[in-house]
Amino acid sequence: MTSSARTFELLERLIAFDTTSRYSNLGIIDWIEAELAPLEPALQRIPNSTGDKSNLWVRIGPDRPGGLILSGHTDVVPVDGQDWHTDPFTMTEKDNRFYGRGTADMKSFLALCLAFAPAFKAANLSQPVHFAFSYDEEVGCQGAPDMIHQIVDRGAAPGAVWVGEPTNWRVVSGHKGIMLTEVEITGKEAHSSLPHLGVSAIGEAVELLACLKTIQADLIAAAPKDTPFEPPYPTMTVGEISGGTATNILARQCKFLFDLRCPPGFEPEQLLAPFKAKARDIDRQLKDRFPECGVRVTHLTNVPSLAAVPDNPAERLARAMTGDNTLRAATFATEAGQFHRAGIPAVVCGPGSIDQAHKPNEFIETAEITKGVDIFSKLVRHLNA
Repeated sequence: MTSSARTFELLERLIAFDTTSRYSNLGIIDWIEAELAPLEPALQRIPNSTGDKSNLWVRIGPDRPGGLILSGHTDVVPVDGQDWHTDPFTMTEKDNRFYGRGTADMKSFLALCLAFAPAFKAANLSQPVHFAFSYDEEVGCQGAPDMIHQIVDRGAAPGAVWVGEPTNWRVVSGHKGIMLTEVEITGKEAHSSLPHLGVSAIGEAVELLACLKTIQADLIAAAPKDTPFEPPYPTMTVGEISGGTATNILARQCKFLFDLRCPPGFEPEQLLAPFKAKARDIDRQLKDRFPECGVRVTHLTNVPSLAAVPDNPAERLARAMTGDNTLRAATFATEAGQFHRAGIPAVVCGPGSIDQAHKPNEFIETAEITKGVDIFSKLVRHLNA
């Protein structure tokens, strides 16, 4: 059976690819295809509109509906400005840890998939095992939907999907969704001593930000009591804001971005209705004074939540393989919600800790890989009908 050493070797190669979301991922896709080619699997690329990025759908075993998808993303978050003690794209071993960007989130799971591909090929599979490797997960799960549609539309929908995001091999039954929104305010420049001759985009942004703060306070006050989510209410955070030229000039532009993370049962559009009404009101007032001014609200992404479905096939499988029977939910979003919305039961479970994701000196414990080898070995035996 596959050894941990082989998985570590593959992980080292995967980490060496700088697949930060702003770059193409075609290099890593080429390499994965070459690694799998001797097994003669069915390989299909599902590219983005410009052709510089691609999903990779791999099928091992019979060409029929049913079976299992092992799903993971190829992209990673930036390392810019972070205090790394080692080269983030050279895997470094120290004190029973492997350091490097993507070790936890989530190239270790990809390495396990590739390490066990020969075992899946050699197994007596009555139903296929699929790999679904996506692009641009870290910027709003933008790549996976096209691949999911291809799989479903082809009539090849598997019976379960296992998304290997870092959970320390604990089974996660549900997660929050995320809506990322960009707000752009256009004002009119004027000297700060004559504010009546213009309008400050930053000043209008303050009103909109106050509206978001009020919505968040109301959500906290009405937080549900019986929920596995922590915090139990939808959260709204402003992650970026920019605008203005100088202190003595009314700002012509201001832009901010915020994310709204909702547990299952909450509708983002409904929660944001007061904010969007406020934005329309300010937009109308600005245009009445200066037609070139206004407010534009753009939803950049809307990733659905994953609702816990008791005893679904994906969860049963993950629990049987890991021995974990605790009900838990995650506050981070994954592609599992997109698979679930397409009608494929999904679960989240993988090596490493989400606490390490996106941080400098990201690492995974050696024991997490070793445990993964045991779990995948058990999975091969389970599927070897």
